[in-house]
Amino acid sequence: MDNSANKRLETKRDPMGQAIYDFFHTGKAAKLRVMSSMFYEDEMPVTTLFREFDDMPVQEQKAIELCRGRVLDVGAGSGCHSLVLMERGLDVVAIDISQLSVDVMRERGINAMNVNYFDETFVEKFDTLLFAMNGIGIVGKVERLGDFFRSARRLLAPGGQLLLDSSDIGYVFTDDDGSMDIDLAAGYYGEIDYTMRYKGIKGEPFDWLYIDFDTLSMYAEEYGFICEKCIDGEHYDYLAKLTLK
Repeated sequence: MDNSANKRLETKRDPMGQAIYDFFHTGKAAKLRVMSSMFYEDEMPVTTLFREFDDMPVQEQKAIELCRGRVLDVGAGSGCHSLVLMERGLDVVAIDISQLSVDVMRERGINAMNVNYFDETFVEKFDTLLFAMNGIGIVGKVERLGDFFRSARRLLAPGGQLLLDSSDIGYVFTDDDGSMDIDLAAGYYGEIDYTMRYKGIKGEPFDWLYIDFDTLSMYAEEYGFICEKCIDGEHYDYLAKLTLK
């Protein structure tokens, strides 16, 4: 699975981008199917990618309220968070590896770029790095958290902050007696493989990371960040704020 810093999505292999593009231009979209070797096939409602502030979960609302200064919206998708921030008067740059998503965001009036967060040639400075909708998932595997924090150092202005929400999916593997049924040799339990399909478009398999707060804090400490939990969500999820020591 390609996690390289120069990774961009080909339009013909970009099911989510095509779903976003279709919904924006027609007001409707077909099923966006999500498949994993670990779970049953699921569907992502495309309407959730266009939600407004009042429809966002509490951790996303809190993240928006905490944003300040110049904001980088990472993996911005349709740009729903960017639009809310712009309405609040903030200077926002949105990035996504999907050119289709970037095209839609630009049509919505957002300063959007087809850029990979891990690309070392992207060297602008921001007061807030925002990773909404489990945006830290782009890390894929915990072994890449070093790259994640090094990129944050490159992009953060002095005194800047990083805001992200994620989930502890340990509950999925917890038995009735409270014990966890996981294969410790298989790696961290929050590393999930996914494939998406939309109409006749099948995306490439990709790794996605769900990380519990304690593990995030441990790695943050290792790479020179202070990690603070801002709020707990309604289902094993949370919002965290990270700042450089």
